[in-house]
Amino acid sequence: MKPVLEVSGLKKHLGDFQLEDMSFSLPEGCITGFIGVNGAGKTTTIKLILGLLLPDAGNIKFFDKEIRNNEREFKNRIGIVLDEGYFYEELTLLEMKNVMAAAYSNWDNNKFNYNMERFGLQLNQKIGTLSKGMRMKYAIALAISHNADLLIMDEPTSGLDPQIRTELMDILLDYVKDGKSVFLSSHITSDLDKVADMLILIDNGRVVFREEKDNLLDQHGLVKGDKKELNDRTRSLFLTLHESEYGFSGLTKEKAIVRQQMKNVLLERPSIEDIMLGYIGR
Repeated sequence: MKPVLEVSGLKKHLGDFQLEDMSFSLPEGCITGFIGVNGAGKTTTIKLILGLLLPDAGNIKFFDKEIRNNEREFKNRIGIVLDEGYFYEELTLLEMKNVMAAAYSNWDNNKFNYNMERFGLQLNQKIGTLSKGMRMKYAIALAISHNADLLIMDEPTSGLDPQIRTELMDILLDYVKDGKSVFLSSHITSDLDKVADMLILIDNGRVVFREEKDNLLDQHGLVKGDKKELNDRTRSLFLTLHESEYGFSGLTKEKAIVRQQMKNVLLERPSIEDIMLGYIGR
């Protein structure tokens, strides 16, 4: 799969925070989850990609073209959904749509109306009266109604109930069926368990890993057992290890060796959160 977006050597200093040599790529036709604890640099990276912050160094390419030299084309081919919303509260959904549609050469009013009906949104309703879940659906309806090739989302499910989050994930799965791509920043990793194809973990402004989700989950194991199974040799098999009077649990990338050397342990498939916390908690 060719990359839809390539980030190379991106750097930014903001007070005490430093984004250092951020490099990764997004494959076309995939949902890429961008994960890390609060303050890891996810939002800063997205603002740099969108041009809301200027980088100290590095470059960003969209379909092999430098964004800084093709900014208008880039912004015409992406959809943006930010947690803050950035809508005029006193406008109706129709009025806000008219403001947004004028910015895109490929705006598709039929697609917008279809999405509004699909999401149960009323054109004459004022934005200020929307619940957070309905506001997020409206943001997505705007973001995908100009045939965007890449949808960039920063914490879109934060503060939403599980049912609304599930509905939004279903929308994204439907969106990528046509070869579109999604870059989804979220600290709610259970959402990404359901939909992500790729995962990028950052911590303290640096990339920790970029992996296919299924490969990552297959490579790692969550091990539980009696502390009698632990010794200097077996302890070295774990990325993280937590011991208590009742036993131990730990994350390993050496599943085959664990099975061979630790006969009486339980080996489970980890969640994305288990892996994320395992790497940043080492």
